[in-house]
Amino acid sequence: MINTARQRMLAGQPALGIVLGLGSPTAAGILARCGFDFVLVDNQHGDWDDATTLAAFRNISLGSAIPMTRVRKNDFYAIGRMLDRGALGIIVPMVNSADEARAAAFAMRYPPFGGRSFAGCLAVHYGADYDTWADREVFLAVQIETAPAAQHAEEIMAVEGVDGCWIGPMDLARSMGVAPGAPTHEDAILRVLAACRKTGKIPGIYTPNAAVARRRIEQGFQFVTTADDGGLIAAGAREVLRQLERVS
Repeated sequence: MINTARQRMLAGQPALGIVLGLGSPTAAGILARCGFDFVLVDNQHGDWDDATTLAAFRNISLGSAIPMTRVRKNDFYAIGRMLDRGALGIIVPMVNSADEARAAAFAMRYPPFGGRSFAGCLAVHYGADYDTWADREVFLAVQIETAPAAQHAEEIMAVEGVDGCWIGPMDLARSMGVAPGAPTHEDAILRVLAACRKTGKIPGIYTPNAAVARRRIEQGFQFVTTADDGGLIAAGAREVLRQLERVS
């Protein structure tokens, strides 16, 4: 098994993804066939449980996208449960220090590279040789979404086992006490980007739409979420009504 999204990013190309929050494994499978490089099942803020997450990962794996997830918190067991179900990418929220990043990295891989516990894996859809390649193919992104995290971005990104980051722009703005897009907010985002470049890690960021995604890619971001399932449904519905002249 090759994590094609990770492979693209290591080759210097952007990987484009979508965030799923509605808890529908069927929608996950549909979107995995649309051309996204990865599909991100959001266990932090989305309506997912263990069973629906496992079903979503399996459905995503039937398409061309890579299954990833955001875990609920930076916890050894939370990370391990998602890996055992077949996540090939893990996003860990609210990582504010190098020590917290090391804890996430420790949970990601089997010894001697980490402390991940080995068990009869639920990711049976990958085959019996899963444990021979998992450490090589999984991708860990820590979220930089607070003022302290942005301040310590270089030391966080320098942690061995951390593959990249995923900036949360809205939470970062709230933490800084500024409006999204304010000059100081944008400066903080670009400092995180520079920290990734300096440490050789993959810079990532959440974006709400294609226009913002394009701008971030032009800046050098590579791990980029471009939409979310609920937003796409609402936008599609509004467009139908607009075409029927029900919405101006």
